[in-house]
Amino acid sequence: MDAALAYLREGDALVVWKLDRLGRSMAHLVNTVQDLAARGVGLKVLTGQGAAIDTTTAPGKMVFGIFAALAEFERDLIRERTKAGLTAAASRGRKGGRRPVVTADKLQRAREHIANGLNVREAATRIKVSKTALYAALQGGVVSI
Repeated sequence: MDAALAYLREGDALVVWKLDRLGRSMAHLVNTVQDLAARGVGLKVLTGQGAAIDTTTAPGKMVFGIFAALAEFERDLIRERTKAGLTAAASRGRKGGRRPVVTADKLQRAREHIANGLNVREAATRIKVSKTALYAALQGGVVSI
């Protein structure tokens, strides 16, 4: 499919048997058709849902515009639900992401090792964390308590 899409030139029309053959999801489909439109390439769907789509005609453009608006609406709903879920989790004291590997105790021990002359790599080895994680914790990164 990628080769066919790359081959299309301005004035061409991509003809697909069914709309679901063109995109994995509505968002992917909308992006593909918008890319085709930007390149001056039309789209014609022969059967199934979306058979009315022929972006080389005004009614076909309108139908696809409605599909695009529905896809954007779906993305916005998902975004809103995700935000609401994260806010609700935060209000219950839950944080996202994985637990930090450098605990407050490990950070204290690493600072002591460094004060006693070890470099960060050696201190990280002693407390059994990566040097990258230790650098982040030393520079004010997140540390679990």
